[in-house]
Amino acid sequence: MCDAPAMRSGEGTYYDFADGTGNCSFPATPDDLMVGAMNHTDYAASAACGACAAITGPTGSVTVRIVDRCPECPAGDIDLSPEAFSRIAELSAGRVPISWTLVPCEVTGPVVYHFKDGSNPWWTAVQIRNHRHAVTHFEYLAEDGSYVDVPRVDYNYFVKDDGMGEGPFTFRITDVHGSVISDTDIPLLDDADAPGTVQFPACE
Repeated sequence: MCDAPAMRSGEGTYYDFADGTGNCSFPATPDDLMVGAMNHTDYAASAACGACAAITGPTGSVTVRIVDRCPECPAGDIDLSPEAFSRIAELSAGRVPISWTLVPCEVTGPVVYHFKDGSNPWWTAVQIRNHRHAVTHFEYLAEDGSYVDVPRVDYNYFVKDDGMGEGPFTFRITDVHGSVISDTDIPLLDDADAPGTVQFPACE
């Protein structure tokens, strides 16, 4: 079960260079430009990264994936790709009132663990990709059998400054609804993806 998310309101704008990259450190997605930059407050130090927002504007609605931060946007605002903005208003409008709420992302397959370039046994950074709901916690199983909660940084990686060791790892992640999933035998990589085997459950 998923708690009903709060409905938010603000203003929608657009930025010409939206390509899926941004402060969330995701790769470009030229085949999917339904993306947006969350205002600084709701970005919440990258907690919004990878979440999906259903937005309603003057002439329609659209669902976007959050890939960037809009530092100058007031709370409630979302800066959209031109392709997404055109679904809710004429581009010539430039700035329009919107209402929005977080919704499950339409993903296929399991979550993906992306290891940042430079990751090694003594400094390890992992990003969660392809997740249905926003991620709140990332943990790994330490040698003593306890789970270690890894802090998240503003550019959307969970970084263990003194490293997680040689691997392979058991990872455990939690979403905004409290669902917990885990994967085992994840290898230590450098600037590469390690596919998981599970996905957060859909809302009922």
